[in-house]
Amino acid sequence: MKYLFLARAVTLLALFIAVPNSLAAKWKAQHVVLIGMDGWGAYSVEKADIPNIKNLMENGAYTLKKRSALPSSSAINWASMFMGAGPELHGYTEWGSKTPEIPSRELNQHGIFPTIFQVLRDAAPKAEIGCMYEWDGIKYLVDTLALSYYQQAPDYNKYPTALCDMAINYLKEKRPVLTLVAFDNPDHVGHAAGHDTPEYYAKLKELDGFIGQIIQATKDAGIFDDTIFILTSDHGGINKGHGGKTLNEMETPFIICGKNIQKGLNFSESMMQYDVASTIAYIFGLKQPQVWIGRPMKQVFK
Repeated sequence: MKYLFLARAVTLLALFIAVPNSLAAKWKAQHVVLIGMDGWGAYSVEKADIPNIKNLMENGAYTLKKRSALPSSSAINWASMFMGAGPELHGYTEWGSKTPEIPSRELNQHGIFPTIFQVLRDAAPKAEIGCMYEWDGIKYLVDTLALSYYQQAPDYNKYPTALCDMAINYLKEKRPVLTLVAFDNPDHVGHAAGHDTPEYYAKLKELDGFIGQIIQATKDAGIFDDTIFILTSDHGGINKGHGGKTLNEMETPFIICGKNIQKGLNFSESMMQYDVASTIAYIFGLKQPQVWIGRPMKQVFK
């Protein structure tokens, strides 16, 4: 017990050093873990064997009707998730956009549209902020210069547990303020075997196990009680593709659970992809850039 107390004391001391006490006092939680699963359609949740995810839903707040920006493809929607605005403003318009096809309406000091990572960095210059991902395209959208750490996992086909292992080690070692873990599945399975197939649901079950391990890592790190978990996706899919205007392609889950979050709330208010960044900004008491159009989902908080 004394070792657990000592670990928590060290955690609090490290956070105090990294983040001014006056700022941290305004936060809904001292840690946010954002987990994204590429190609995870909301249509799948009811049928999937995903006990860890469903436990977050039961003990937190959620909607299965968050809509992607159009087209319902990857880069445009990861960008919208991180940048608090749609493609008309951030300028990333295609599946694999690495730079904006439309000039961004505004650029930050790093020459990229303002992201949640940089907004937090501006407010807390010494905060630990990290990003781990499988799809190479993520690094073009997060503003890596705003991060303390970022790393792509090795080939999933050879090392399927690598990203989960990286996230576990990072959470235990650094106890970050904001962490992004971006899984590239179930998108690959959706393209190969199809959405709403046995293979697709098997992949969701596997990822659910990874999510359980990531949650456990926050417990091992002594930060679980002061953490908010957000679980969401860039887009869904239909048959073996996505990018269109069907609800199976556009509707994705948004699940939020943890400190100061309502329990068992299936909220009915509309939510868009860019509202994710605004909700994280609200957790940390940040003023969002004027160019953002996202709205925080204030109803999910106690």
